[in-house]
Amino acid sequence: MSARTEWPVGRVAILSLFVTALVTSQLTASKVLAIPLPVALPRVGSSILLPGAALAYALTFFASDCYSELYGRRDAQVMVNVGFVMNFVLLALVWSTIFAPGRNAEFAAQFESVLAPATNIVAGSLLAYIVSQNWDVVVFHRLREATEGDFLWLRNIVSTATSQVLDTVIFVGVAFYLLPQYAGIGPTTPWSVVVTLMIGQYLLKLLIALVDTPFVYAVVGLVRSRDDAAAKAAVSATDRD
Repeated sequence: MSARTEWPVGRVAILSLFVTALVTSQLTASKVLAIPLPVALPRVGSSILLPGAALAYALTFFASDCYSELYGRRDAQVMVNVGFVMNFVLLALVWSTIFAPGRNAEFAAQFESVLAPATNIVAGSLLAYIVSQNWDVVVFHRLREATEGDFLWLRNIVSTATSQVLDTVIFVGVAFYLLPQYAGIGPTTPWSVVVTLMIGQYLLKLLIALVDTPFVYAVVGLVRSRDDAAAKAAVSATDRD
């Protein structure tokens, strides 16, 4: 009689969080948010302007850092690159629904205006994703090797903070400035607003990177303790057999 294989709840939960946050960020990227501040900041002003995807997308880095720590660099990069492909699946599903005939023409038009991703947003987000997420995994594991597995807080903050610079500059620069300005794709945004968007988005992501560190420790500790308990149970069941 073979030992029962435990369902990898922790692994599935982290993967689910990554995919959910990734899909949400793709669907919410085109809305520009204005988050009021208690005091005005230089260059930023009295409110932070940032794409609507900022919060959801920041969670993908939290999930990928947890996954990297628990399952290694190769598995994390597989997750990131499969997620990149799944972006195209999402776009195909959304556009197929938009092109399908609708019972109510007015509602169909509203549906398209809300869900149809703008070309500049899609191009900027996909390019930023593939560069920043792979950078995050590489830096995370370089630091892990350099510190011999210690200082999880350091690799979580440094990998996320540096990758978010790349993500922010590429996404905002391509989607809101380069493509509209030089390719005529998407509405033109003044450079001053583009810079404000970059600063606002990065400030939020940096704050999340600092705040989420205790949660990374908690998730990693919880999943490892569960995996250890499952491994002991499996060994015990094998011994009884």
